[in-house]
Amino acid sequence: MIRGLIFDFDGLILDTESTVYQSWQEIYREHNQDLPFDEWGEIIGVSPDEHFDPIERLETLVGQRLNRGEIKEKRLQRELGLLATQPILPGVENYLQNAQRLGLKLGIASSSSRKWVHGHLKRLGLLKYFQVMHTSDDVEHTKPDPALYRLALKSLDINAEEAIALEDSPNGVTAAQRAGLFCVAIPNPLTIQLCLDHADLRIDSLEDMAIETLIEKATIKRKAIPL
Repeated sequence: MIRGLIFDFDGLILDTESTVYQSWQEIYREHNQDLPFDEWGEIIGVSPDEHFDPIERLETLVGQRLNRGEIKEKRLQRELGLLATQPILPGVENYLQNAQRLGLKLGIASSSSRKWVHGHLKRLGLLKYFQVMHTSDDVEHTKPDPALYRLALKSLDINAEEAIALEDSPNGVTAAQRAGLFCVAIPNPLTIQLCLDHADLRIDSLEDMAIETLIEKATIKRKAIPL
């Protein structure tokens, strides 16, 4: 029996993945350098501070130290400007409303900071839907480590087999599955370029499948797994 849904945030609820990559690409181009997607794709869904420092990489490419504070502020303001025009991704709010109607528990498991996730959810009017929120502030290691999902399950007081994880990135899918959850991949325009074959189920958009159908498919696939 499915009792809860655990959502990723970046790239699943709001397409921050495309905007952060675009803003870093622009910084690199200002220094006549390139930030290839095959390198960037490896860290989508994880905490950049833990796995990759784009400024350090840029300094290596240009062969000199840069004004880190100035670059970070300029990039952040550019990203926020891009995000201001981004809508909630298709089907997300409808899923949240229907999950509440069905009495499901709802949580967030995000590799981003609490300030980032909380701020955007509040701005988008979605904060009210979630009983728990766990972010990089709560764990030592972010995705693909399963710690965030294990913590979300504990806070929601449900078992892994009673929850479905919704993710957009390979690292996120891996984290959810390592915690024992059934994981559905819903790629965004950026992560559609990445391999998500290890997800338990993949759909192009939450608009494409009713929540009842998704729960039914998850339940059937769960039962089909040999003990």
